[in-house]
Amino acid sequence: MPLIVISGAPPAGRRESGALVHHLVSNYYLQLEIFRKMTADAAILTDPNTAPDEIDRVIGNCISRKLPVYLEVPADITHAPCRAPGAFPGAVAPVSDEDSLTECVSEIVEMLDNSEHPLMLAGVELLRFGLGAEALRFVETAEIPFATMLSSKSVLPELHPQFAGIYQGGWSREVVRRQVESSDCLLSLGVWITDLDTGLFSMNLDGRRMVAAKGEQVRIGNHYYHQIQLKDLIHTLTLAARPRSFLSSHPAQPLQPKKPFVPQPSCALTAPRLYECIDDFLDDQMVLLSEPGDAFCAAPEFHIDEAENFIVQNYYSSIGYCTPAALGVALARPQKRPVVLTGDGAFQMTAQEVSTLIRKRCPAVIIIINNDGYLVERLLHEDGPYNDIQMWQYSKLPAVFGDGSGAAGIKVSTEEELAVAMGTAAREKDKLVLIEACLPKGDCSEGLSRLGESFRRAQGNK
Repeated sequence: MPLIVISGAPPAGRRESGALVHHLVSNYYLQLEIFRKMTADAAILTDPNTAPDEIDRVIGNCISRKLPVYLEVPADITHAPCRAPGAFPGAVAPVSDEDSLTECVSEIVEMLDNSEHPLMLAGVELLRFGLGAEALRFVETAEIPFATMLSSKSVLPELHPQFAGIYQGGWSREVVRRQVESSDCLLSLGVWITDLDTGLFSMNLDGRRMVAAKGEQVRIGNHYYHQIQLKDLIHTLTLAARPRSFLSSHPAQPLQPKKPFVPQPSCALTAPRLYECIDDFLDDQMVLLSEPGDAFCAAPEFHIDEAENFIVQNYYSSIGYCTPAALGVALARPQKRPVVLTGDGAFQMTAQEVSTLIRKRCPAVIIIINNDGYLVERLLHEDGPYNDIQMWQYSKLPAVFGDGSGAAGIKVSTEEELAVAMGTAAREKDKLVLIEACLPKGDCSEGLSRLGESFRRAQGNK
């Protein structure tokens, strides 16, 4: 993620004298040292003569590597004179080794030509480096089916006839798992083999029949090709690939259209029915943000018709991410409406950001799954009081944070109440609408049920 962190710091005089000032831990350089360990580049600006070059270098690395960077600015340097900024030199784009690229593409094309069931597995690097359009051109040129993973969901449009589904190892729908794992030429482009993308590493992929391209390296069986940029690989492969016939190269099961939600009279709300209603509610003008928990376990089955209309943080999986992230969506894509799907435990981590959303007039829809505690932990581990949380009156928070003119809170516990609440959200396009969906304790999506079964099997095999 190309994030620039700018931190203020005490002035040089304090640093040089070793004065003990507030926020200081151990020494004046510790914060810089910590950020150096988790960023692509970091600098403390102490010399106005070198500061412009350091700023350009750090920002350039952020852009080119799509990774966070850190700039520390002591208080006394902010007004120090420096030379006028010139033209930004820009990010230095890494280049591929031409010989290595040519040989690599030649081997992939031969592998494709000799295969009967090729498939492209689109990973998170396609999303991070903005390569969705390039990958789609390759799919349509070569005419091969593709699958995505939870972290890369919607990097390619899911309405596309070649979309096979979401692959998550043993958590996948069976038809998707079989097609991916039985492919005799699996093009794994930008895929990270993480626990939650692979169903706790429950995938069964044959490396001998696989092309794995990520991080400037391509592996084909036991052959390694270095210094190859993913963008160059996809572009060159698109030019070299021979088109196949859709009749013999397509998803094992066509995409099933979303079902219209028809509420059952006087019927208590359940998790599967909540997710069916949300799926029916979503459209191309919305960006869905799914929190770690049952929210992102249910997300693979949602129909996201347009590329980049889905945000999930399933690698580090820090709960509480999506509510403040909705602010970022609203400011960066004002023509889109953020829809947050969050558990009650995750929401309590950053609930105060609803106040910021209201203040900034962000018309988010926030759906809180109120199932009385940490449901994922209850299903994966021995349950106990550590999975309980304080019960809040969530639907009253918009009134607490605002005067009621820019936000509304609604509590639902039946299918009919949910349908009415979603209708209100659809009509009140300029308001923040918070919906508290009360579910039976322990009720969950099919995805979380599969996760629980897979986790218990894995634990039993240890």
